[in-house]
Amino acid sequence: MGSAKIRVGVVMDPIGSISAYKDSTLAMLLAVQKRGWGIRYMELNDLYLSDSDARARMQELTVRDDNDDWYTLGGAADERLGDLNVILMRKDPPFDMEYIYATYILDRAEAGGALVCNPPQALRDANEKMFTSQFAQCLPPTLVSRSKSAFREFADKHKHIVVKPLDGMGGRSIFVLKHDDANLNVVLETLTDEEHRFAMAQKYIPDIRKGGDSRILMVD
Repeated sequence: MGSAKIRVGVVMDPIGSISAYKDSTLAMLLAVQKRGWGIRYMELNDLYLSDSDARARMQELTVRDDNDDWYTLGGAADERLGDLNVILMRKDPPFDMEYIYATYILDRAEAGGALVCNPPQALRDANEKMFTSQFAQCLPPTLVSRSKSAFREFADKHKHIVVKPLDGMGGRSIFVLKHDDANLNVVLETLTDEEHRFAMAQKYIPDIRKGGDSRILMVD
C-alpha cells in the first residue's frame, strides 16, 4: 500500500484547547502529516455504533508546528472507523464510564480492520496510576486506599506527601501536603469522597522541583 493511501484517525479532546507547544498528540500528528498520510479528526461525541458497525463523523485535519495557529479543519464525512488504517486514541482522562464506552466502540473498529493505538482493552486494563504498581522498584513509597486513617498514617510516616485521584491527568486535583497540614483532613475527605472512592498517596520527592518529569513513548 502506498503511503499516500494511509489514513490515520485521531480521537482527542477539542484540538483548539490544547497547549500546542507541549502537546504530544500534536507532535504525533505532525509526524503523520510529514509522511504524507491523511488525518481524520474526531472527538468522543463523533463516535457511534450502528448495530455492530463502529462509525464516526470525521473531519479532515491539517496541522502546523506553530504555537499560535496549529490546525485547520476541513470537510466532514460519516465513515466506518474500520476503514481507517490506524486510529490514535488520544482522549485525555478522566477515566470514567464515558471513556470506557468509547473503548467499546473502538473494539468494534479494531474488529472492523483498523489498528487502534493503544488497543482498547489495554486502555481499560492499564490504568495510568495503578499500572505503576507492577514497577514498585521504580516508585517512591505509594499507598492506594479509600481509608482516611490509612492516608493519615502514611503522612505521619513520610512527613511530606503527594495525594491524587486515580482517574485524573495534567496535575488536576493533585495536592502536596505535610503531615501537620491543617488542610490534610479536608483534602482526604474530598479525594476519597468520604471513603467511597480510591485515591493514591506517594512520598514527595524534592528532586521533582529541579528535574521535572520525563516521558517514554514505546512503539511496537
